[in-house]
Amino acid sequence: MRNFFNINSFVVRIILFTSLLLLGSSVQADNAWPTSELDPKEAGFDSSGIEKLDIAMAEIVSDQDVAGMTWILVKDGKVATFEAEGLARTIDQKPMALDSLFRIYSMTKPVTGVALMILHEEGLWNFDDPVSKHVPELKNLQVMSSYDEEGRMELVPLERQPTMRELLNHSAGFGYGLGGQDPVNDAFRKNAVLASDDLDQLIDKVAAIPLLSQPGEQWYYSVAVDIQGYIVQKLSGLKFSDFLVQRIFEPLGMSDTSFYVNPKDRERFAEVHNWDSERNRLVQRPQRTDRPGFHDPNRLESGGGGLVSSTHDYARFLQMLVNEGELDGERVLTPESVRIMRTNSLRDELNINGGLGRSGREGIGFGVDFAVISDPKAAGSRQGAGTYYWSGAAGTWFWIDPTEDMFWIGMIQAQGARKPGAANMRNIAINNIYDSLN
Repeated sequence: MRNFFNINSFVVRIILFTSLLLLGSSVQADNAWPTSELDPKEAGFDSSGIEKLDIAMAEIVSDQDVAGMTWILVKDGKVATFEAEGLARTIDQKPMALDSLFRIYSMTKPVTGVALMILHEEGLWNFDDPVSKHVPELKNLQVMSSYDEEGRMELVPLERQPTMRELLNHSAGFGYGLGGQDPVNDAFRKNAVLASDDLDQLIDKVAAIPLLSQPGEQWYYSVAVDIQGYIVQKLSGLKFSDFLVQRIFEPLGMSDTSFYVNPKDRERFAEVHNWDSERNRLVQRPQRTDRPGFHDPNRLESGGGGLVSSTHDYARFLQMLVNEGELDGERVLTPESVRIMRTNSLRDELNINGGLGRSGREGIGFGVDFAVISDPKAAGSRQGAGTYYWSGAAGTWFWIDPTEDMFWIGMIQAQGARKPGAANMRNIAINNIYDSLN
């Protein structure tokens, strides 16, 4: 334990260590990794550099940029740092802990991608299949070609059917409703697509909304991964959550990961906070009431953003990917499938962007539910070529640098207003990590 720890985090770690000994923790003993950090030198880092990293992350919490955070850095399967700081909930002063649970939102997407690739290995779909082969409800989609100030759309027919490859890299043309001031995204919000009762209803709603663009014409962050979850369910014959449990979570020992928080685990669930400028402090946000919450087992099994997980579980998921599909003798994917997932599949003239008609980010493409840094210099990144990453709406983020067999996870719960002048924690982490490499 480094010299900047606070008494709350120290007590939490003692309690956690005791529970590991007496209760077997929340996972079986053979699935316990990662539980603690090693000497950073053993993981290939300068010890003083990792101490600077930990201090920097702790200062982000103490400065009230976020209420609490956990973070983990792993290289060559060795844990360089695994820390927790601050509070999971400010209302009851619940300390953040190494085993805290988080809404990971869009970090669900790579999990769905792995599920779909399992079925690809079984020959149940191909990248050049039209999406409508597996979801006939989407065969007769129309495309918005323009709209007026009143939101009236001019619609045109599909020039061709979107393919599974385009569904996987967000170039199929779908909207989402999370952003975008256009009639298509307005329709997603008006029809509460992301608050559907189940995946069947979600598909019916999506089928009634035009595409934003012709397939393959542009990259647009979309509802595509929720459609992928439906396809997993349909092709496997299993409920989506059951497939994830049987083929990913149980083999990898991810017992903390689910579409809802089990009642026995509610004390571990971190809540979302934002900056309140009037009170000049972070405040805990109330639970959403426009859709079933994370305590409801009947909530939508959203492949695009529905999972709750822990740093421990997501670290096991990422280490499986670093190992090209295997962890602790359990093979989830073939190496070839992992390489496909982390390879840019966008056309050369496309790169990821922030919205309809916006310019793209140079040097960054998209694979199977991951962004991929294809040209670090063009992207302005210190990370190695082929680094793949994503994040969640409440601030969780991760990346894997395959040139170093290294990954990082940062877990926070923050949405809405940020403290003025809040630090760019992602860049701070990257700079400290790469400065520390031996």
